[in-house]
Amino acid sequence: QVPLVESGGGLVQAGGSLSLSCAASGSIFSSNTMGWYRQAPGKQRELVASVTSGDITNYADSVRGRFTISRANAKNTVYLQMYSLNPEDTGVYYCNINWYPLGARGPKVEYWGQGTQVTVSS
Repeated sequence: QVPLVESGGGLVQAGGSLSLSCAASGSIFSSNTMGWYRQAPGKQRELVASVTSGDITNYADSVRGRFTISRANAKNTVYLQMYSLNPEDTGVYYCNINWYPLGARGPKVEYWGQGTQVTVSS
């Protein structure tokens, strides 16, 4: 098991900023991807941003230019800085870590955090 401990989130007015962090522990494959997903009420969970252990980042179009993801490999920690928040960013944000221990064609191993609420008021 790989516990993921999330922190941050909360309530902010539109145009404001928030930051999230997530620390993973346990037996973690060295080549992995950490990221954040979010789920708004009545909607499917969607990728917000991810970063590989090689610092390759990926962002959802809706957050690119407003959110910044980063990681500290030595701490197995991922951060999400969120700026210019709008009500559409409201949702439960989940931390994720995943890897392919047998290569890209093998099974995917992934773990999820319990989620942290982000609420943006208009």
